[in-house]
Amino acid sequence: MWCDWQTMGFFGWTMMILLWGAVFALVIWGLRSSTGSSTPSRSDALDVLARRFAAGEIDKDEFEERKRVLEDSRRR
Repeated sequence: MWCDWQTMGFFGWTMMILLWGAVFALVIWGLRSSTGSSTPSRSDALDVLARRFAAGEIDKDEFEERKRVLEDSRRR
């Protein structure tokens, strides 16, 4: 028996845990990166702003100010 549990020792167990941790991290990273960006785009922000204005959560002055800020940040 060349590969029984006792011959692995501390170094073998540590390397096995690190290997499986790296595999798990790569799978999680791959799944997250394949689903797209986690931050909303500026057009999404404008959509949310327009919905809030339509729902009456913000007034016209606040809508115009926030829209201007979003459009200025888009130009940069």
